[in-house]
Amino acid sequence: MATREENQKSIQSALATLNRVIEDQSTPRSVKKKVTDLVADLKAEDASLAIQAANAIGVLDDVTQDPNMPSYIRTSLWQAVSMLEGVRE
Repeated sequence: MATREENQKSIQSALATLNRVIEDQSTPRSVKKKVTDLVADLKAEDASLAIQAANAIGVLDDVTQDPNMPSYIRTSLWQAVSMLEGVRE
């Protein structure tokens, strides 16, 4: 069972990856908007970490389906999903 501290580290790692996606000039604007909103949701601590992570995974799953997205951006988003999948409370 992951501790709260480990969960927060996983979320912080995912946030760092998502911020790199936002800052990348080749990220499509529609994807950048969704990821920016997602980062704001992850930073707001109005729900448990597990719920925040689960919601983020759902959004990222939808975002990765964008056919206009460069493959390396998609890979970065999958890395963030992988980090978030380990969050449990």
